Amino acid sequence: MQIRRAEKTDAKGIANVHVDSWRTTYKGIIPDEFLDRLSYDQRTSLWENNLNKDDSYTFVAVDESGEVIGFGDCGKRDRNHVENAGDLTSIYLL
Repeated sequence: MQIRRAEKTDAKGIANVHVDSWRTTYKGIIPDEFLDRLSYDQRTSLWENNLNKDDSYTFVAVDESGEVIGFGDCGKRDRNHVENAGDLTSIYLL
């Protein structure tokens, strides 16, 4: 496994992990109808936009074949005035 900064080409892999993680983690907590409506294409678009932002920091975990198997995302909130500090906003793993 390798952990590296996400690249724009990782959007689809991140989206797959995002959707699959929600479907397994929240099964029985969130209604199945909601989980069934989660869209890989919609999440890919979301992550393409996120990865194009200069102030977004996303890292991926990839397996030996280069497939994304996890990701973490962080950024700095407007009310955070601590230099070089940020907030972990998401972490998902298969």
